[in-house]
Amino acid sequence: MLVFDEETTRVLDNAYRGREITTRRLANLDALAPAPGDKILDLGCGNGLMTSELSRAVGPRGHVTGLDPSTDMRTSAAKHCAGQTNVTFVEGMADDMPFEDQSFDGAVSVQVFEYIPDIPAALAEVQRVLKPGGRLVIGDMHWDTLAWYSPHRERMQHVLGIWDGHLAHRETPAHLPQMMRDAGFTFDGVHQIPFWDTRLKPDGTTMMLLNLIEAFVGQTGALTEQEAHDWAQEQHDLAEQGRFFFSISHFICIAHKP
Repeated sequence: MLVFDEETTRVLDNAYRGREITTRRLANLDALAPAPGDKILDLGCGNGLMTSELSRAVGPRGHVTGLDPSTDMRTSAAKHCAGQTNVTFVEGMADDMPFEDQSFDGAVSVQVFEYIPDIPAALAEVQRVLKPGGRLVIGDMHWDTLAWYSPHRERMQHVLGIWDGHLAHRETPAHLPQMMRDAGFTFDGVHQIPFWDTRLKPDGTTMMLLNLIEAFVGQTGALTEQEAHDWAQEQHDLAEQGRFFFSISHFICIAHKP
């Protein structure tokens, strides 16, 4: 399990409020297209920034339920949504949700399904809790789209191979369309949100990943903390030299319950 220290937490907060991840979050929100008065499920709500956006979109006649198994995440989400009275946070897992059948008009899940071991079970639960016509939006990274320059290619491949250990699935967007159909949804399409840069922005996706990966590989013991630091420092050096390059794509899969 990845343990966040104070610096990593600060970088994460910067990134989640930064331009790139805000763009990703709003793209998923737009794909869901919540209407005033809707009841929406934020599946794997994390720190609640999406929940807060959804709360404003559905208005006082609507309601947003944030589901997350982590007490720390729900606590953080509650802080981000302080004063928004049409929001509720609930403890639970995607494949066993504590909701009645046909409870929601829509559901959205961002950067969650790649961590769910049993995706078909989770989709079956979403199918159960959505009303007929309810829209489902799932946004995840396709990690095979990652291109990250390093003059030490073998070390980069080794580090990213260790990082893969924190995922349940690295190709989630490639399989979701058929999985959604198998779960009884009508698949409506997919949108690609590419992230790329030749700089290392303080509030960017790459800075977030750089800190997360350095922490994770050091905590696994697969590399020493010094080796992990050296890998990360190389990217800072490349950015200073004007030789930095990073690219990855986020995919938004959209479906609805007939």
